[in-house]
This record gives sequence, C-alpha cells and structure tokens, in this order.
Amino acid sequence: MLLVWLYGVMSVGAVSRSALQIATEFGRAPLAYTLSALAAVVYVFITYTLVRGGETARRAALVCCAAELVGVLVVGTWTVLDPGAFPDATVWSKYGFGYVFIPVLLPVTGIMWLRKAGVRRPSPA
Repeated sequence: MLLVWLYGVMSVGAVSRSALQIATEFGRAPLAYTLSALAAVVYVFITYTLVRGGETARRAALVCCAAELVGVLVVGTWTVLDPGAFPDATVWSKYGFGYVFIPVLLPVTGIMWLRKAGVRRPSPA
C-alpha cells in the first residue's frame, strides 16, 4: 500500500509541476519540462497498474519500473555531466535530488516488490 501511495504522490507532483512549467515557461527549458512530463506519465501508469492488480498489470508495472529506473539513471547522469543542457531541473535531475532521491529509490523498491509478488503464487489445491 505504501508503494501505491508513494507513486500516487509522485504522480500528482510530477503532473502538477510539468503542466505548470509547460504552460507557463516551456521555451525556457523544453527538454527538462518534456522529461518531467514523461516522468509524470510513467508515474501515473505505474500507479494505475499497482491499483488495478492482477498478473498482467504486475508485469506492466515491472516493465515500467525498469524503464523508469533507466530514465532516472540516464537523465540523472546527464544532468550531472552536462548541467548546461538543463536550464531548469527535471523530476529525475541529479537522480531525483529535488525530490529527496525518491525518483531513484522508488523504481528499485517497486522492482523488488513486484518481483517478490510474482513469486508468491498460490499452489494448486
């Protein structure tokens, strides 16, 4: 339940932030704001699949968590190595520094939980 709650909070935060930034100052940092919007979409989808439940949703969430982790690592590294490419921060900048590193910890936790949940299958009666 905590994982669903955290993804829900990140969804609201990322959607709100990216919508405001895209609506008011997109020309200032289009790459950063587009990446924040992408992060928002990923968070919303993962939240939905976690709430929905079921094996198909679990697999979809697992794939999205892995993609999210790759995104956080790529964007995080990019923002550390070339900070000039990002005039403003994204959700995943510096591995989620602006979000207390939750963006890098959340997919790792999600992957671990989803893999464990996939192992726990009821035995045939």
